[in-house]
Amino acid sequence: MSTLFLILFVFSHSLCVLQTQGLNSADEVNDSLTYIWPLPFEFTFGNKTLSVHPQLSLVVGGNGGNSSILRLGFDRYKAIIFKNSHGVSSFDRIRGMRLSYDVTKLKVVVHSDSEDLQLGVDESYTLFVQKKDGQSIVGEATIEANTVYGALRALETFSQLCTFDYGSKSVQVYRAPWYIRDSPRFAYRGLLLDTSRHYLPVDVIKQVIESMSYAKLNVLHWHIIDRESFPLEIPSHPKLWKGSYTKWERYTVEDALEIVSFAKTRGINVMAEVDVPGHAESWGAGYPNLWPSTSCKEPLDVSKSSTFDVVSGILTDMRKIFPFELFHLGGDEVNTTCWSSTQHVKQWLQQHNMTTKDAYQYFVLKAQEIAISKNWTPVNWEETFNTFPTKLNPKTVVHNWLGPGVCPKAVAKGFRCIFSNQGVWYLDHLDVPWEDTYNAEPLEGINDVSQQKLVLGGEVCMWGETADTSDVQQTIWPRAAAAAERLWSRREATSSRNGNLTALPRLQYFRCLLNRRGVQAAPVTNFYARSPPIWSGSCYDQ
Repeated sequence: MSTLFLILFVFSHSLCVLQTQGLNSADEVNDSLTYIWPLPFEFTFGNKTLSVHPQLSLVVGGNGGNSSILRLGFDRYKAIIFKNSHGVSSFDRIRGMRLSYDVTKLKVVVHSDSEDLQLGVDESYTLFVQKKDGQSIVGEATIEANTVYGALRALETFSQLCTFDYGSKSVQVYRAPWYIRDSPRFAYRGLLLDTSRHYLPVDVIKQVIESMSYAKLNVLHWHIIDRESFPLEIPSHPKLWKGSYTKWERYTVEDALEIVSFAKTRGINVMAEVDVPGHAESWGAGYPNLWPSTSCKEPLDVSKSSTFDVVSGILTDMRKIFPFELFHLGGDEVNTTCWSSTQHVKQWLQQHNMTTKDAYQYFVLKAQEIAISKNWTPVNWEETFNTFPTKLNPKTVVHNWLGPGVCPKAVAKGFRCIFSNQGVWYLDHLDVPWEDTYNAEPLEGINDVSQQKLVLGGEVCMWGETADTSDVQQTIWPRAAAAAERLWSRREATSSRNGNLTALPRLQYFRCLLNRRGVQAAPVTNFYARSPPIWSGSCYDQ
C-alpha cells in the first residue's frame, strides 16, 4: 500500500463516525451508518460532496494497468454509475447546469501483470476520493491494488460511493474525502448454484455471477450434475448428457468455457462438482452399465473398473474447462443398499473382503486419486470426513453442511474446511431469517490461530429443487449478501449485539441497490425468503 495513502489515512482517522443507529425512514438515510456492502476493513470519510464527471476517464499505471480485465471492469462500472446520467446536453448548457466537476478521472494502479486467478489471490486495495487542492481544478479518485482482482473489488466499492442526484442530474460522492483500505477476511467466499434439479440457461448463470461480484463473492460452486439430470457435454463419453431433462436443457463445452471466462473477468472462480458415488442415477441414461442394475440405479457400480474409466474421462474433459485448483467430488448421502442387494456387486465385495462402508471409502479415495492426478485439490462433503477421517487424502478440503461443529474437528486433524452449515447458509431453507445468516461464524469453536487459518471461508448454497429461472435470484438475494459481509469484513466490525440497528438498514439499502442494478432481490425481513412485498411502499420500507 502506498505511503501517501497511509499518511492520509492516519491524518483523517478522526473523521470516522461510529455506526450506532439505523434507517429512520424511506426519505432519510442515517448518516451515522456507512452504506458500503460488504463493510471495508478500514475507512474514513469527511463531510464534503463531490461531483463526478459523466465522461469519467480511466488513467492506468503499474505493470498490470493495461489489463483487459481492468478496462472491461471500468466500462461495466461506468455504465452502472452513470446509468441515469446522459452527459451534459445542449439543453442543460442553456439552463446553466453544472459544467465543471470535482472528479474527472479515475486513476488505477495495478502492480502485478499476472491475471492468474486461484484461491488466495490478492484482492486487497486502497481507494481514496478527494477534491484537488486550490492549485488544480482537476479532481481525482485513485485506486491502488497489487492485482487486477483487487482493482475490481475497489471498482465495486467506488460504484457504491457514487449516487445519482435527480435534482442536479449528476453523479455525486457524499461524505468525501473517502480513504479506504480493504482486504477480505476469508479467501473463499462462495455460492453454490444447482443446475441439475432445474436447468438454468447460460444467461441466467451469468446474471447470478454478475450479482455475486456486487457483494464481493469470489467462487461459484457449480453443482452441474446430480441424480435428476446430467446436462453437461462430455466429449469422451458423449452419451452421458442423454441424462439431461430434454435435448434443449444442456450445456456444451463452449457454454461452460464461456461461463468460466465471464466469471474470471469479474474475479470469480468456478469450482465444478461431480458428485460420486451417490447422486448419479442420471449417468446411466446414456451408459446403463454404470448402474448396479436397471432396477437399482445408484450409487455408481463400484465393482467395475469401467466405472472409474468414465469418472477419469469426465475429469479429464472438465480439467480443460475449469482451471480453478479446487474440484468438488461430492461424496454425500451415499445409500449403499444397491451394492448389497445386487448380486454381482455383492459378490465383488465378498471377493475383496469389503463391507459396503469399505466400498464407499474405496470409491471416494479412488476418485480423489484421479482428481489429484489431474492437478486438482479434492473437496468432499463432510460425510467422507465423518466416516473415514484417517483415510482421506491429506489434501482434502472438508465441506461442512450437516450442522455446526464439523470445521473444528476437521482443522484439528489438519484438514482445510469450508463452512456451509445448512441451518444458516442453505438458501433453499426459506424460513431462515437474514440475521441468522448474518450472525453465522465460520470460525465458531476454533480458537487456535493456526487452525483458524485452515478454514478457507464459507459458501451459501442455492439448491435447486424449488428454484429455477423464475425465482432463483430472489431466493439468493439478499440473504447471500448477509453471508458475504461475514466472509469479507472484520469480525469485530460485524458482530454488534444489535444488528437491527447497525446491519439491517445497510442490508436493506444494499438490497435496493441490487434492485436498481436489475437484480431481483427479495425484501430483507419477510418471514419467508423470496416472498413478495405485502403492500405498496418504498424499497427502503421492507
